[in-house]
Amino acid sequence: MYVVLILLLLEILIRVFYLTKDYPTRYVDKYKVEKWKPNQVGYSVTGLRRQNFSEYRINSSGFNSYREYKPLENKLELALVGDSYIEGFHQHYYNSIGKKIEKKTEGLEVYEFGYAGYDLADQLHLIHQYKSTFDLIDHVVVSFNYKYDLERDKYNVLEHRMRLESPFYKVLQKSKLLVYLQKNGMFDAPRNLVASFFKKSKSKTDQSDKSSLINKAINKELELKKNTYNFEMLVDKYGFDKSRFIFLLDSSKTPQKFLRYLGENGFRYIDFYKVLQQSTKPTTLIYDMHWNNHGRDLIADLIVDFYKPILIK
Repeated sequence: MYVVLILLLLEILIRVFYLTKDYPTRYVDKYKVEKWKPNQVGYSVTGLRRQNFSEYRINSSGFNSYREYKPLENKLELALVGDSYIEGFHQHYYNSIGKKIEKKTEGLEVYEFGYAGYDLADQLHLIHQYKSTFDLIDHVVVSFNYKYDLERDKYNVLEHRMRLESPFYKVLQKSKLLVYLQKNGMFDAPRNLVASFFKKSKSKTDQSDKSSLINKAINKELELKKNTYNFEMLVDKYGFDKSRFIFLLDSSKTPQKFLRYLGENGFRYIDFYKVLQQSTKPTTLIYDMHWNNHGRDLIADLIVDFYKPILIK
């Protein structure tokens, strides 16, 4: 009885003090684009004691934003396409990167197509499927992470993400106590124990293969070739308008050879490495490596500076 009462008390405390996040519902639309179900609101929480607390709002297009997306020929629009850094659940939706850009410009509407876990395949597939919308948007900034964005050469719905919408996970998410424990690593130890067991079993069988691995330099070269191939396949399949589209990336996490490849083939990019590196104040959250408010200010300033001839007040 005491155990039940303690668990009930913890559940009530977590709900009253809002110590854990709300999970918006995700879905795959008729164009096979994975995104959030439209018209949802809630709060995102980071850290054991609610170190970061922010409100999100999913618009009718299925993305976290303070506005609806209605591009027109006679308006000036900028689209931000990317993963959780663009999605912005770590900041109030009304203080997003897009909103910051709009405050520094005049007559510009910024549309944020951000979704946690998006890679380049997701992003280019989204743009391709909503071509009629993106054709009306004047400028498109595509977030790019070399390490994670080029693991596949074509788009397909990722079942492991959609599995989170199964009835089993939905029932678990109704308990804020379980969500709180999961988000703060209470189940990591048993999960890691099981994973380490399988890893040890595999390492015994793979020991002979490890001794014959080629050196790291060659591995990186092979990775570069694979990633470049995947990049070319994605661009060839889904298209990339070099006159309107531009990448947003960190040059310190992108091989110089790949940066040269982008330049030689007419792909433009905005590099945010130096701006964040030279900041005298922290640019990320304490308990999360996503950009904090200052980091988002710097990113917004960088984008505005790039488009200054047409965006500045």
